[in-house]
Amino acid sequence: MNSKNVGVIGAGAWGTGLAQALARGGHKVEIWAREKDVVDGINNDHENKRFLPGYPLSENMTASEDIEKVVADKEFLLLSSPSLYLSATAKQISEVPSIKEGKTVIGVLTKGFVASESGPRLVLETLESVLPEHYKNSLVYIAGPSHAEEVAMGKLTGLIAASENPKNSIRFRELLRVPGLMVYSSLDVIGVQICAAAKNVIAVVYGSLDAVSEHSDVFGDNAESLLLAAGLNEIQQIGFAMGATHSETFTSIAGVGDLDVTCRSKYGRNRRFGQDIIKTDILDRFENLDDLINRISEVGYLSEGAVACKFVHEIAQKYNLKLTICDGLYRILNKEIKPMDFLHELLTQGKINA
Repeated sequence: MNSKNVGVIGAGAWGTGLAQALARGGHKVEIWAREKDVVDGINNDHENKRFLPGYPLSENMTASEDIEKVVADKEFLLLSSPSLYLSATAKQISEVPSIKEGKTVIGVLTKGFVASESGPRLVLETLESVLPEHYKNSLVYIAGPSHAEEVAMGKLTGLIAASENPKNSIRFRELLRVPGLMVYSSLDVIGVQICAAAKNVIAVVYGSLDAVSEHSDVFGDNAESLLLAAGLNEIQQIGFAMGATHSETFTSIAGVGDLDVTCRSKYGRNRRFGQDIIKTDILDRFENLDDLINRISEVGYLSEGAVACKFVHEIAQKYNLKLTICDGLYRILNKEIKPMDFLHELLTQGKINA
C-alpha cells in the first residue's frame, strides 16, 4: 500500500476513530483539534481522553492546534466538524494554498443539516458555498454504520463514499482500503447525506421507546422494529423530496444499515439522549427546542438528532411531508407533548406508516 499524507479536521470521536483506522493502516495522519488537552493527549499519550477515551492511537497519528498546518499540502483531507460549526471551519481552511488551488481531495464525515437564510442546507451544499470553485461537485461524502469506538478497534465496518465525481469517490475508496474497513461507491450524494442526518432524529425516538420498553407490558422488541421500519419510510420521504436519485440508497448500509446501528448500538449518543428523556427527565432543564439547541453543551454529549429535528420540521413544512415520528420528536423537544403520551399515541393508534 502507498502511504498517503492525510489531514483530519475535527478530533471528535468519529474523526479520531477514522483517523486511527487510517494511521493503523500505514498512512501518515495529522488531526486538528481546538482543545490543547486533546492535542497533548494524542501526541504524548496516544489517546484522545476527552472524546474517545480508552482507545490507544497509532504513532502514525499526530495532532495540532494549528488548522492551517494540518491542512497544508495534504493529499487527502477529511472534514469532521459538527454541523453547527461546519461553515466557520470551512472558511478557516479555504485560503490555505493547497485548498485554494484544488490540489487536495476532500472527504466529509459531518452528519446533519446546516442552517442558512433560505432554510436547512445539506452538508456538501454548505461546503461548496464556502470552498473554492474547484470543489463544486467534487467533494466526497463518507457515511455508513460506523460507531467510532468499533472503527478505532479495527472491527469490521462498511462505509459508502458518495460523490458526483466518480474518480474522487474511487480515490477515497482506495485510501480507506485498510484493515477493518470495506468501502463502496455511490453517486446518490443527496440520498446518502439525508440518511446520515435524518436517522439521528429517528434514533432519539427509538431510545425513548427502548427506555420505556424495559418496564412495559405494551412495548418490546416488536414495537421497536415497527418504529425502525416506519422511521426508514420517513427518511425515504425526505430523501426523495430533496432530490435523492437512487431508491437502493435507503436499503443500503447508508440507509437501513446506519439507521439500525444508530438506533440499537450501546455507543449511540442519539439513542442515549432518547433514553435520558425518559430515565432522567433531561428536558426539564430546557424551556423548548430552541433553548435546548442553544444550550446543547449542557447535555454533556452532542445529540445531532436533537439539532436535526428542528431542520427536519422545516423541511417537512416546505415539502408538505407527513412525518409522524419526526414531528412527534419536534413536539416533545418543544414541550408541546409528553414523551409517554406521544409513544402511546404513535404505536397504539396506528398512526405510523411501516
